[in-house]
Amino acid sequence: MTAAAVAAAVLAGSAACGTVEQLSAGKKLDRAFDKLGEKKSLSFELDLDTDAASLKALDAKSEPAPGEEIPDEAAEMISGAKITFTVQSKKPISESGEKDFVGMAMKVSSPDGDLTEYRLIGDYAYVRADVKALGKVAGSPVPSADDLPPEAGAMKDVLQGKWVKFNTKEMEKAAAEGEESGGVPAPDPSLDAKTQKKLVKALREVIAREVKFRTAGGEDGTEHITATAPFRTLATELFGRLRPLEKDLPPGMELPTAKDLKDAPNTKVTADFTLKNGELTEVDVDLAKLAESAEVKKLGLTLRIGKGTKPTAPAGAAELDMDELMSGFFAGAAMGGGEFAEDDLAGQDLPEDGF
Repeated sequence: MTAAAVAAAVLAGSAACGTVEQLSAGKKLDRAFDKLGEKKSLSFELDLDTDAASLKALDAKSEPAPGEEIPDEAAEMISGAKITFTVQSKKPISESGEKDFVGMAMKVSSPDGDLTEYRLIGDYAYVRADVKALGKVAGSPVPSADDLPPEAGAMKDVLQGKWVKFNTKEMEKAAAEGEESGGVPAPDPSLDAKTQKKLVKALREVIAREVKFRTAGGEDGTEHITATAPFRTLATELFGRLRPLEKDLPPGMELPTAKDLKDAPNTKVTADFTLKNGELTEVDVDLAKLAESAEVKKLGLTLRIGKGTKPTAPAGAAELDMDELMSGFFAGAAMGGGEFAEDDLAGQDLPEDGF
């Protein structure tokens, strides 16, 4: 959500710095994102628009080592992957702080079913996953629930695809204690407000110079705003402006250099923003041209925006023991090998998310 907000501010603000058409597009995008911020609940759906053959072609172009090629099953699953996210707050989202959000939910799904799901409600996080399917994507074996000892408790439910829950406050405490003792690292710090402002200012200046905006009307109150820019030029300029801020970024965020980007394609990439009666409903980005010589039929991203609903806590979720979880019990069990669990996902439905 933070990334989306920064992108929105950058695009809307930089569009307003250009020609009359840029100004018109900037105002419309600005108003559209303002309307999103006024809502108390929102849902987002991110869809990867591609096919397995295109993913295999991209993988082959990267020249993977023998045995490291993307499996056919993984390519099929990823090509149809979809991520949905819904959030609800007591206040308008643009005015909300961490304590104002009453619930969040995220789900990753494929054409064959849900892969993983996460809900955050109060002090508890609820999780379930199809570990058999995820194991195929990762190429890592996962043991059967029957291979775990009786004291594994809720870990068996994890392997069986059932809902489990854990107390987020206890996890934060365990992570902090692990950091003090040189064990489990604490979460990386996020960007502070001052750095965010510098970041947005730098990005706006580059986008105002490199990105071209156009508007086109449609039927029934629908309007499209497109943003187009040459990929390598834009990426090189963006990272060049961000490099002086690198010391203020969270640890581990290494920015690519101009030398790293010199072989990146410089074809033009376009993002299409769909507005319905002034409200942003969809963003489409076509990335197929970036594939260059790879035989890619289609490669794009689609973000759909809808009205969210309050996530609910799933019934019957077993609670994970934080001591076992933070000490790597599950990781150790996974290293033991064994076959995948044959159990299907528990039949739990998300509340309607507005799509």
